[in-house]
Amino acid sequence: MRKSYAVLSLLILALMAMPFVMAEFGDPPSDDDVAAFDQILEPVMKIYNLVKYSATVLAVVVLLFAGVTYMTSGSNPGKREQAKNMVMYVIIGLVVIWAAPLLVGFVVG
Repeated sequence: MRKSYAVLSLLILALMAMPFVMAEFGDPPSDDDVAAFDQILEPVMKIYNLVKYSATVLAVVVLLFAGVTYMTSGSNPGKREQAKNMVMYVIIGLVVIWAAPLLVGFVVG
């Protein structure tokens, strides 16, 4: 429990220090720097999109499996709960995967 509080406090401290660290960079990036960054970022985004769409396809398969498990659970509450948990975790995973670029864009600015 103390470990999670320590990690949380370090995260809050890092977020509070971010404006001070970013304030030291006064010069805007040149056009060459932006072009070089975009050139580096292009293959990274291709890999990210591949992983994102592959995970989405896999999530659909798991959702189908969870639905079949739920329908065939009968009167077994354990299987029914397992199927509900599968659906919940798949949806949480999809939200994280699809919202990550929005969060990064918000933080980077």
